[in-house]
Amino acid sequence: MTQIPPCPQHTALRLAASGVPVLPLRRGKVPFGNCRTCAGNACGGRPNMKSAGPCRCPGVCHAWAAATTDPAVIVSPEWAGAWRQAVCVGYHPGGAGLTVVDLDNADAIAWARTTLPATHTVPTTRGEHWIYRGAMTSHNAVRPGVDIKSAMSYARWLGPGTGTMTTLPDAVRALAVKEEATHAPEEVASSVPQGTSWDRSVATGCRHTDRYVRAGLERGLALITARTESGAGSQAFGVARFLAAQHTRCPGPCGLDAIAAQIVAAAVSVGVPEPYAQRAVANGFTTGKEHAA
Repeated sequence: MTQIPPCPQHTALRLAASGVPVLPLRRGKVPFGNCRTCAGNACGGRPNMKSAGPCRCPGVCHAWAAATTDPAVIVSPEWAGAWRQAVCVGYHPGGAGLTVVDLDNADAIAWARTTLPATHTVPTTRGEHWIYRGAMTSHNAVRPGVDIKSAMSYARWLGPGTGTMTTLPDAVRALAVKEEATHAPEEVASSVPQGTSWDRSVATGCRHTDRYVRAGLERGLALITARTESGAGSQAFGVARFLAAQHTRCPGPCGLDAIAAQIVAAAVSVGVPEPYAQRAVANGFTTGKEHAA
């Protein structure tokens, strides 16, 4: 007997009922284009987008930002035409508090099995989706055949999958820091203010002694600058994560901006592009605070 594939709209309603924001995907497995009013983002974009705008168009506009858990929207006349043309259902992982590590080929899967914690897995056409509990920023091509889909992104719904979902690990967050060769040229261009350093004048609410803070920072900077061939970006993430965790119980301020500037400068000094270094440190600080909370 031929099995009839589930109706995309019915699948969407079932997912929405479980708290997963959904949207229809058209041929090519991509979101529908904007309506005339929203074309070219002339409407200013939706309030939940990176650059928040005023648009409240009832149609399926603005790609991932259209995803919803509201059944009234999903069955609305404005969405009806899209469902008639839909080939599958998309969902917004970040809106559901999830992160999808999209492994696009066998090599990527083999890498994940030796590097990342096991979690809930869904087979795809060419590889697998590894789904973790917890949201983060989305990034494409973090390494060959690997994309991260979470906040401000969409993924295809490919079925329930198998395995127990685990908490988003630091190993995945660290992938958001693009690894580059870290051999420093003779002079590295940087916008990090020269002479930026931590001292008690910017840390009047820190509960630690000057010696404690300086010793930890110096050890961290030494670890980063020792990475002259590769890995300085990831090391900067780790240093920032550790140092941020030490200050979560301080009344503040602790001068973390100055500490961040020194970590970024150390990574840049061994050839990490400054935008990547800044992202690594920002992610590390966020993760450190969350884990210590």
